[in-house]
Amino acid sequence: MRAAHRCSLPRRLAASGVALGLLGAACAPPRPSAPAPADTGASTATTATAPAAAAPANAVIAHATDGDTVDVRIDGRDERVRLIGIDTPETKKPNTPVQCFGPEASAFTAATLPVGTPVRLERDVEPRDPFGRLLAYVYRAADGAFVNLELARGGYARALSIPPNTAHAAEIADAVAAARADGRGLWGACPAFGSPA
Repeated sequence: MRAAHRCSLPRRLAASGVALGLLGAACAPPRPSAPAPADTGASTATTATAPAAAAPANAVIAHATDGDTVDVRIDGRDERVRLIGIDTPETKKPNTPVQCFGPEASAFTAATLPVGTPVRLERDVEPRDPFGRLLAYVYRAADGAFVNLELARGGYARALSIPPNTAHAAEIADAVAAARADGRGLWGACPAFGSPA
């Protein structure tokens, strides 16, 4: 394994099918070219909007932390996951007031991904952020709903594209632009993104 890419998941997890799915999605070395098909990690914009129900779940929701962060259980172990490509208004950031539409974004995520929901996590190029959170596109296994995109479409999030994790940047930006133009969610309720509640 190259020094530039390390995965902290224990080797013993590789024994279970659930862990193998996550290891493939979360711990495979970064790909130097375009994103891979949905079953190998990052998906393309085409597969993001198509139902992903055929892909098996590789995690189960343990808790919705806020609008863009969830805790998942993978083979009995908890992992914190930051949804890639979006940013919801803050509700729990230290030294930051609760922001306009933050509680609504958190409630939407909790309702969309209740505890016990099987999900498919797909990563992009970088598997973790500087805080150690797993970075993923999250799909609800039952119906293939692309949760990151649903938050953007509903006006619960702004687009947040951080290279090199940009496989769905254009799709998410388009969804945010449409929500903003229609005044959906925070775009109709708040004076500006990040304003205090």
